[in-house]
Amino acid sequence: MVKAVLFDLYETLITEWENKRKKANVSVPALGLDEDLFKQEWSRRRELRMNGSYPDFKSCLRDIFHSFNQTPDENVLEEYLKRREASKAKAFEEVSPDIIHMLSGIKEREIKIGLISNCSPEEVVSWDGHELAPFFDTVLFSFQIKMAKPDPNLYKFACDRLGVSPCESIFIGDNGSDELNGAMRAGVSPFHAVWFKDHWNYCRKSEFEPLTHPSHVLEVINSGYRENKSNRIVLEDKK
Repeated sequence: MVKAVLFDLYETLITEWENKRKKANVSVPALGLDEDLFKQEWSRRRELRMNGSYPDFKSCLRDIFHSFNQTPDENVLEEYLKRREASKAKAFEEVSPDIIHMLSGIKEREIKIGLISNCSPEEVVSWDGHELAPFFDTVLFSFQIKMAKPDPNLYKFACDRLGVSPCESIFIGDNGSDELNGAMRAGVSPFHAVWFKDHWNYCRKSEFEPLTHPSHVLEVINSGYRENKSNRIVLEDKK
């Protein structure tokens, strides 16, 4: 019996993509650094951004500048922060009714709901007060917890907060950050959310059961599931 459902956020509950394009792209202000080098340094610090090693967006930018023995213009950093916050907020502006229906259905079944998101502070400024927030019994943002997916301890921590065991829980995500394998290693049954795939210009693959519509989460809960020898989750036939 499923007692808890854990969700990823971006590209699972909300999407940054529409018609194969980002809803909003962050235009980089004149930082005074070579753009390609900046992007390399930004990507190289991804894990540190996600696990809270940097307390905020601007501290990461300062570190990049310092690595080139330069001191940034604080006004430029503030401008970049505002652009990034606005870009990330675009994904929160419209939530699919199918997502709301799915979350409502889980609540009606008195099943706990948790959120696990790899993110830095500026990416989730729109969360508090958002229409999705009341559905969740616990929310774990990686920068706050100081752990990031696919660390199995993050999923276990979410289960502890919800008062359930990993074997009583399922995880739904688009497989960014190898999150589905992380869930499996924690003892949580993973399912691959691909319902936004028509919007993307990329495709993440996995060995786990794909769910092509949010309503399929309710089918998983209603039908039961089992794990076979290949660690692939398959739905059981309804009796």
